[in-house]
This record gives sequence, structure tokens and C-alpha cells, in this order.
Amino acid sequence: MKDITTTLFKVPSPKAELSCGGMLVSQPFMKEAYFNHGVVALIDYLPDEGATGVVMNNRTEFALSDLLEGIKTENIVPVFCGGPLGQDRIFFIHSLGEIIPGARQFAPGLYVGGDFEAIKNYVNSGYPTEGFVRFFVGYSSWTAGQLEREIKEESWVLANTPQSPEAILTESGDRYWHRTVESLGETYRPWRLIPSFPEYN
Repeated sequence: MKDITTTLFKVPSPKAELSCGGMLVSQPFMKEAYFNHGVVALIDYLPDEGATGVVMNNRTEFALSDLLEGIKTENIVPVFCGGPLGQDRIFFIHSLGEIIPGARQFAPGLYVGGDFEAIKNYVNSGYPTEGFVRFFVGYSSWTAGQLEREIKEESWVLANTPQSPEAILTESGDRYWHRTVESLGETYRPWRLIPSFPEYN
């Protein structure tokens, strides 16, 4: 019997360009825990240096107030695991722009980092976080040429950044992955039939 991972679920790669601000969608049979049904936002990419990104949909069991002093406990702000590296620090992606001094734009309408006291004040003031800011522990990184090889090996598929900046900062888990796969078009519809960790079904 043929391997279904190379027959039924193999589809041609889309034409999205590998660039800062792009999105990586893990193929449905990826078993690596950090990336299973993961969607990665690339916050840095230089062909000669490599790439850095964060898994957007891997929500942890922690709230921001559990990990960071000075956050009001009544503000339940989720924290996401961005990848296996640098898990001793917290950082954030947002669509707040110049409201947060020092933020760096990495895609249209999307920013990484900035003044931490400013974002703490934003959260403690009770302003909305869903769709506006997402906090992470850890990040993902690839050396020069590594990500290109993984894409060629079909571990990842490239997707364009959503036109609405808020869309990248909304929802989590499998629902986020399925939504992103759906944006790739009907060619990728078979992927949506595959649960995360299918061996458990």
C-alpha cells in the first residue's frame, strides 16, 4: 500500500514568497511538538543570515500575570509558546504601532516589541488584547539555508500574511491552523481532514 502522506495529501507548493512578515504553515503530519499544526510568523528573514519566527497558535496554560510582575491579575491575558529557543524571556507582537514606542514593523500593520512599560500600561488599563497584541515565551530560528531546505522538503508551506493585521492576532490552536490552511485554497482541502497527532485517533 502506498504511503498516504505522499499520495492523497501531497499538494503543490503555493507561490508565496519567503520574506519577513510571511507565514509558515506546518504540513499536517509534522510531529515535532512545538510545530505540530503550527503557524509561524516570520519576524526576521535574510537569505544570508537565516530566519526568526514565532508559532502564533501554541497557547500555553499561563496568563501574563503568572509570568510577569506588575500585571493586574484580573486581566487574563494568554501567553503563547513561540518556539523552543529563548524561553527565559517574554516578548510580544502587536498592531498598536506608535502607541508602543520603539516597536519595529515587520509586516504591514504588524510590529514586534517596543517599550515594555508601555505595553504593561496598555494591559493594566483594560484595553483589549485579542486581535491587538499577543505575548510569547520562546521563539523559533533557522540558520542560513535551513528554512529553504525545510520548505523544499515540504515540511512547511508558505502563506501570505493576512490582509487584516488583527487576523494574525486572533484565535489559537487547531482552529488557527485550519483557518490558515483554508486560506491556501481548495488545493489544500485534504490537509484539513488530518487531526493533530493522528496516531491518537
